[in-house]
Formats: sequence, C-alpha cells, structure tokens
Amino acid sequence: MKVFENLKSAATKRGGAYLVLIDPDTRMGTELQDFVEEVCTQGADAILVGGSLILDAGFQSTIDLVRKHSSLPVIIFPGSVQQLSPQADAVLYLSLISGRNPYYLFGEHVIAAPVIRKLGIEPISTGYMLFESGRTTTAEFMSNTRPLPVSKPEIAMAHALAAQYMGMQTVYLEAGSGADRSIPSSLVQAVCGYIDIPVIVGGGIRTPDDARSKIEAGATFIVTGNIYDNSDNIKLLSEFARAVHIKESS
Repeated sequence: MKVFENLKSAATKRGGAYLVLIDPDTRMGTELQDFVEEVCTQGADAILVGGSLILDAGFQSTIDLVRKHSSLPVIIFPGSVQQLSPQADAVLYLSLISGRNPYYLFGEHVIAAPVIRKLGIEPISTGYMLFESGRTTTAEFMSNTRPLPVSKPEIAMAHALAAQYMGMQTVYLEAGSGADRSIPSSLVQAVCGYIDIPVIVGGGIRTPDDARSKIEAGATFIVTGNIYDNSDNIKLLSEFARAVHIKESS
C-alpha cells in the first residue's frame, strides 16, 4: 500500500493523523537525531521535511539523517525543486492554488516531475492554500502571492473544490510557518464539509486543544513544526498525538 493510502487508513482508524514538520534550517546533527527519535516514539504518524527557505546545502544530509533514525514515513514538504531526495518515501506535490503565480501553480512541477519519477518516490498531489495569519510568513514572501482571507470561507471552499475537481488527492490549509494565529476551525469545517478529499491543516497550531478542534471540524491531518523549536515544548509531542487521535482518546 502506498504512503498516502496508509496515512489515510491510519487517520480513519485513529480519528486523524498527526504529522510533524522538520525544517532543516532550525535543527541538525545530534539535536535532529534525538528529535526524530522522540517523534517516532510519541505517537506521530509521519515526518515532513522541508521549508520555504533553506539557508545552507544541508537538505540532503538532513533527509539522510531523518531516514536513518525514523521508523515513520518520511515525506518531503518542498519549498523548491532542489528539495528532493531518494531517501524520502513521498513528496507533497504542491500546487499553490491560492495564488496566481504561474511558477508555483504549474511551472516548477514540470521540472520536478521527471526527477520524482527517476527517484522513485511517491508524489502526493496537493492543492496548497495559504491563508492570512496576522503577519507576513516566509511562504507568502517567497512565493510572492497574496494569501486567502479567513473571513470569507466561500473563497476557500471554491478553491478547495477546484482542487478536487482537478484530481488532486488532498488540500493543505496553511497559515504559514510562525503564524500569529492558526486557521479558524469554522473555516476548516466549511471546507471539509464542501469537498470529498482529505484536508491537511497546519501553521500557528500551538496547543493540543487547537489541534483537536480542527480534527473535530473535519480535518484529516494536522501538522505542527515551529512549536518544537523551543525544546521545552518537545514534551507536548504525545499530547498533540493524543489530541489528533480522537478515536483512541475519547
């Protein structure tokens, strides 16, 4: 069974699936190894690796280290076509459908497709939707696109439905790395009730209760990342996993 099918099955069984994002710019070496081992033992369902801005040439070494120490699927969350590796199990094949920059709608995909095929990693077709979150995020700045308003759910619903009709496997509702606030659960509920494909929600989720509210609103996958930049928060890994796995904790 493919990676994405496995994750969907896990989400169905557990009530939701929890994905932890690792940014190669913020964690490396022994610290990275220790963190990966913690993630794998505290209930997460998969590890995402990537970021909108990679400040050094360490992406490949990061993937290698994560793969070596992970018992979970390793999925690339790419910021560019340079962020690909045969050590990953899959890659989110992102199309930034919330923006109108053709390079991120389809341009990089033509370059990346033959590479992904050659590497033999699984592409997960993903409609990526960036939302306003109280500050200019790295994803917004680097993509040169305008985020969707959270106050107009009908706009988000139409974008998500278009992604479904175009054959995408999932949509990713993203507040952005380091967002001041997460996407409102009411908006998540509106989108999830309007489409038939799984919904990923990430960005600005800082508490297990917030993660749980988005699962209860219909999200299939929850992603957290920046919260663990503070080592004191690593103890929250198991709490987030329990909050997302609502069928196991109810």
